[in-house]
Amino acid sequence: MYTILDIETTGGKYNEEGITEIAIHKFDGHKVVDKFISLVNPEREIQPFVANLTGINNKMLRTAPKFHEVAKRIVEITEDTVLVAHNAQFDYRILRTEFRRLGYNFERKTLCTVDLSKNLLPDAESYSLGKLVRSLGIPMSDRHRANGDALATLKLFKLLLSKDTGKTIIKEVVREETHGELSQRQLDIVEQMPSETGLYYMHDKKGDILFLGKSTNIKKRVNQHFTKNGSKSRQLQKETKTITFEKTGSELVSLLKEHEELLKNKPRFNHKARKKRLTALYPSINEDGYQTFVIAQQTKEKSNITTFNSFLSAKNFLEKITEEFQLCPKINGLEDKNPCGSDNQCLGACMGKESPSDYNQRVQEAINKYSISNKTLLIVDKGREIGEYSAIFIKNGVFMGLGYYDLNYQINNIHILESIITPMRGDITTSHIIDSYLRKKRVKKIIDFNN
Repeated sequence: MYTILDIETTGGKYNEEGITEIAIHKFDGHKVVDKFISLVNPEREIQPFVANLTGINNKMLRTAPKFHEVAKRIVEITEDTVLVAHNAQFDYRILRTEFRRLGYNFERKTLCTVDLSKNLLPDAESYSLGKLVRSLGIPMSDRHRANGDALATLKLFKLLLSKDTGKTIIKEVVREETHGELSQRQLDIVEQMPSETGLYYMHDKKGDILFLGKSTNIKKRVNQHFTKNGSKSRQLQKETKTITFEKTGSELVSLLKEHEELLKNKPRFNHKARKKRLTALYPSINEDGYQTFVIAQQTKEKSNITTFNSFLSAKNFLEKITEEFQLCPKINGLEDKNPCGSDNQCLGACMGKESPSDYNQRVQEAINKYSISNKTLLIVDKGREIGEYSAIFIKNGVFMGLGYYDLNYQINNIHILESIITPMRGDITTSHIIDSYLRKKRVKKIIDFNN
């Protein structure tokens, strides 16, 4: 559990500052579950330059509660949480100073989004909150006011969590929070899981990931883990001390993130990935100039149209597009008999009744519909919450990464798109995942940057 914090102060000498405004959003890693926002009477004058910067003046604070009046609420909302702030050292120092004045020792674990951003966004031009969130397309209002800055920090932290494919943030928090055996907690763990699409991570007492999985219903899948028999399953149940999860909204995002994170984390209880021998559909041209298709084992040397798990799947797909685009079964090697032009499906290419140029145009339409090869695309799908989309970026046929954006945010060029995307490694497997998914399931929309 996290509390996203921002504080505005009077300014002045070190350790003599007073709090003028505070905003705290309690965040469970997925949604805000509680919040506290208040002006605070600092019982001292605000420095003029600070008043100009924040818009908070002495007159506004005369009737505001004093710190001792809000201290209990701050303790309660931050209890058993990790404080997250942009330049956390400053906010945490100010809070501790105020509590020390009351004779109370306020201690919490902290995470700094400046430090996290430097690790996860190494190419950012600036790590100041305003410039950083603008460069990432994160909407911001009420700059230099506690709640405006806290909300921007919250959105930045959510982005950093999604970019942290190595799960260093969560592993560190779990490592700090986990003490001793959690068998009683395991009994209730299924109830903490959402019945939504995403990934889940089974951790040991050190916070290390034992098993990583994906599901369209995380709660149901985790329940299966705890009820499954077998020595390996029982060992996993015994060693699991906590489970964290990440909602993705989109099943395709889950598939791609699972592939990436399994390679990075190599959890002990996941099956070791074996190299799949994929079957591919290749373009070809016959002696009469008609474009056709060849089904063969996938190789790196040749550029294919799309890939399949088996020869039978490839053949079924070829039959499907042959019918859909009125192609010739004979030319596509699906029939051994002589000319099939009498068939309503075939327009007579195999008998020379249709010109290669007309026929090949329909072949190209089929390829354009079902292949990502050499295309620059944005696949837009469901987000993690209402008002959000997921974005999967493909450049020149290669998967580049994924991210999320608000519905009111316009993706109108590749430069803006690349700023919100978490870079990920594209390979034969990611292309196969995307190809297979798009053949079988629908997404919200596909933006083709080639057109």
